[in-house]
Amino acid sequence: MNDQVSENDISNTTISPEVLHKITRLTTLSVQGVSRLASVNKCLAQVFAQENAQGAKVLVKDDIVYVDVYVVLFSDMNVRDISREIQERVSRAITEMVGLAVGGVNIHIMDIDFHA
Repeated sequence: MNDQVSENDISNTTISPEVLHKITRLTTLSVQGVSRLASVNKCLAQVFAQENAQGAKVLVKDDIVYVDVYVVLFSDMNVRDISREIQERVSRAITEMVGLAVGGVNIHIMDIDFHA
């Protein structure tokens, strides 16, 4: 028997959307100036009490990833700089970890944390 994989063998790797969501969340939280993630939809988050309702929406279309990130930022930081940093880091993390192209990372500033 031949233990080597031939070029004609067909195999697939499937990436769960939850994996992309987790990469997005953890990468966003690592950016200095991010206080926390905001609920994507407060009603759904309360009804389902799911971690997946926190912070991001991820869409994969034609092997291209589109991300919307919902954040609360600290008040003493530059919003534009933090937003760009989140975009760069999330895009890089998804591309490097999963190998998918990123079509866009949209940042939604839901609140500013003045009490931190």
